[in-house]
Amino acid sequence: MYAQCDSDGNQYILLDDIVDFRKNGDAISLSDQKTTDPRGRLYLRRTTIGWQLCCEWKDGSTSWEKLSDLKESHPVVTAEFAVCQDISHESAFNYWVPYVLKKRDRIISLVRQRKTRYLKRNQKFGIELHKTVKEALDLDLDQKNGNTLWADAIAKEMKVVRIAFDILPDGSTFPKGYEFMKCHLIFDIKMEDFRRKAQLVAGGHMTSAPATMTHASVVSRETVFLALTIAALNALGVKAADIKNAYATAPITEKVWCILGPEFGEQAARKAIIVRALYGLKSAGAAFRKHLADCMRHKGYNPCLADPDLWMQPKTRPDDGFEYYSYMLIYVDDALAIDH
Repeated sequence: MYAQCDSDGNQYILLDDIVDFRKNGDAISLSDQKTTDPRGRLYLRRTTIGWQLCCEWKDGSTSWEKLSDLKESHPVVTAEFAVCQDISHESAFNYWVPYVLKKRDRIISLVRQRKTRYLKRNQKFGIELHKTVKEALDLDLDQKNGNTLWADAIAKEMKVVRIAFDILPDGSTFPKGYEFMKCHLIFDIKMEDFRRKAQLVAGGHMTSAPATMTHASVVSRETVFLALTIAALNALGVKAADIKNAYATAPITEKVWCILGPEFGEQAARKAIIVRALYGLKSAGAAFRKHLADCMRHKGYNPCLADPDLWMQPKTRPDDGFEYYSYMLIYVDDALAIDH
C-alpha cells in the first residue's frame, strides 16, 4: 500500500498502453478548427475538448482518461498512438503531435551521438584514464609515467575478486542452464589522493531478470535522525564504517558463467562460473542484503519492525549498568554503529 500511495493518499498507477479512443459531440471538427480573431486574422483553435483515450494500466485495469491529461503526462506515447490510429490529422492532435515526434527524434539522435560527442573522456584530473586492461598494462606507458600505479590497482582488485570465480578445468563445458555474460574492468581516479582504482564488473544486461526481488533496501533518513538523537540523549558512541568489496562477500543464486579476460593473467581465456555477487549482476544488491542480514542475526542483532535496515540488540553499559539498545544502521555497504 505504501508503494502505491503518497503521503496524501493519492494512488499512483503506471501506464502500460493506450488501447482505444473516442470523441463526443463537443469535439471540434477540422472544418471548425480554422477561425478568425476580431482583427480578421486566421488561426487554428487548439483544444482537446471532447476526446478521451482508453488506458490499460500495469495492474491490468482499464479506464477512459481525458486527452488533455495524457497529452501532458505521456506526450510521446499519446502522439505515437495517434499516428498508429491515423488520427494525428484531427483537430485535437494536428497542432502538437508533429512537434512532439520531432522533439523525440532529436533527443534520440543526440543520445546516439553522445558516445563520440559527449562522453569522449581519456583524462581525469590531468591523468590519463584507461578504457581497457591492455592500455593499463602497457609497459611503454609505465615507463613514460615512471610508475606501476595502474598495474598495482589491477592486481589489488583481482586479489579480492578471484574468490567470485569457480574456474573450470581446461576443455570442460559450462553446466546446463547457466547463462553467459562478459566481465570487464573499469578504471577511475579518486579525487582525494589521485589513487588509481580498478573494479571488475559483470555485464548483468546480458542475462535475464531474476524472478525475485533484486534490489537492496536502505535505512530511512528519519531512522538515522532518531538514532542519532537517542545516541546523544544516552551518551552513546557513534561510528561509521564502509564494508570493503561488499558484494564479493555474498554468494549468489543466479546461474552465470564467463570467459576470463586478460586481467586474470595465466588463467585468461578459461571458463569460470560466477559464485559471488559481483557489481553489475542483477541480483547482486539483494544477494548482499541477504548475506548481511544473516551475519547480523549471527551476531545477535534483530531487525526493527518499522525499518528492516535498523538492527538492534539489547545491551548493558558496564560502567553504570545502563540498559540500552545497540543499533546498526545499514545503507547498502555503509554502516552506522551506535554503542557504548
